[in-house]
Amino acid sequence: MKKLIFILTLVVTFSCSSDLTNMNVDTKNAVVAPGETLFSNAQKNFVDFMQSTNVNVNNFKMFAQYWTETTYTDEANYDQGRAIPRNQWNRLYRDVLKDLKEASTNIAADVDPLADPQITVNKQAMIEIMNVYTYKVLVDTFGDVPYTEALDINNVNPVYDDAATIYADLLSRLNTAIANLDPSFDGMGNADLYYNGSVANWIKFGNALKLQFGVMMGDAATVSAAAADTFTSNADNATLEYLPSTPNTNPLWVDLVQSGRSDFVVANTLVDKMAAIEVTVQDPRQAVFMDDNIVPYTGGPYGDNNSYNSYTHIGPTLEDPTFAGTIFSFAETEFLKAEAVEMGLLTSGTAETYYNNGVTASIEEWGGTAAEAADYLLQPTVAYSTAAPSWQETIGNQVWLALYGRGFAAWTQWRFLNYPTLNVAVGSGLPVPLRLTYPVVEQTLNGTNYTAASANIGGDSLDTPLFWDN
Repeated sequence: MKKLIFILTLVVTFSCSSDLTNMNVDTKNAVVAPGETLFSNAQKNFVDFMQSTNVNVNNFKMFAQYWTETTYTDEANYDQGRAIPRNQWNRLYRDVLKDLKEASTNIAADVDPLADPQITVNKQAMIEIMNVYTYKVLVDTFGDVPYTEALDINNVNPVYDDAATIYADLLSRLNTAIANLDPSFDGMGNADLYYNGSVANWIKFGNALKLQFGVMMGDAATVSAAAADTFTSNADNATLEYLPSTPNTNPLWVDLVQSGRSDFVVANTLVDKMAAIEVTVQDPRQAVFMDDNIVPYTGGPYGDNNSYNSYTHIGPTLEDPTFAGTIFSFAETEFLKAEAVEMGLLTSGTAETYYNNGVTASIEEWGGTAAEAADYLLQPTVAYSTAAPSWQETIGNQVWLALYGRGFAAWTQWRFLNYPTLNVAVGSGLPVPLRLTYPVVEQTLNGTNYTAASANIGGDSLDTPLFWDN
């Protein structure tokens, strides 16, 4: 009887005075992530995507024809099955942009009353620069994409905004973010995985991105405003340093080494192009880009069913788990300036000087020396005045080499300059795509807006050029 009374007392007590919903609260883990942590996560997710060579996620190293496949050749022949467009869509919207949105919200709600308000302004500006870059990658991949109605959980069928209109708005946001940065105050601190909190570097990074917008939009005012405040050496590169052990290794190591697979060899496009340029001096980058398992270097025919043991393998440097992930480089900014001069968008400096700077920066970035770069530049096949019949081909060849391993950036520059000359895929007979098609799930679940976007860009196909692709 005493036990029964005790049990009944407990039942009455809990039923009358306890809120049972509290039983679902996790008392050991954080309910809300700090904004700085979400920012770090977005930074890493962005670089992870750009570095990846997983055929289900990122095929751009093959679109740039640096590498080609062995056993399975669908992706090298531009078959975008395996939900590849959807996987990119999800990674950038869900894993990057959504984290950035939550980071901004949480940082705004958790302001230290004792800290200078400019610190929060700096943090928000860094988030905004990452937002701009991520949306730019989406536009440069698909064309029109959800933008003004994106990331709203209450709107699962967002409209697609016009790509050129998005570009203009992104540039406006970027200008505001750069203007808001003040290097005399702190930013994200060590939560910033690219620059360890250096606001001065974020100003340079923002201007490098602004320079790229200006060149691709043909906007002289934007180019001139950005050109003087971009990167000045490889020390300014926007880079994520990876660690030796999972889950913080470079995704290339996961795909090329940890997987135990032999899915890729260097493409003949790269091997043949470097051999044609090297008349008297070997490019010092060649021994880094490629392994010495086959001498002389022999590239697999692009898109063919290649034997792994018969062709040159990818260089060991890129298979190191700590190989750094770069998303914007000094060499890239110098080549953009050279393009800008030739396009009449920049009047300071010469195209040849910027071109030479870009070649030298790339060789040094990959471990070569300034002396080796000088010797390389003396060759008629490299020297700016004699390398090719047009400036587009001259710059296009070298910026493509400089962006080795950065498939998306190289593919974008190739679409903009139409150089270097890339191969038709052996297996399919198809040329390099000009964009990715929209995810199939968008056709199914967001059909009305998908149809409107497809019509606006000129058709949802791989060969539809984007608005800046002339």
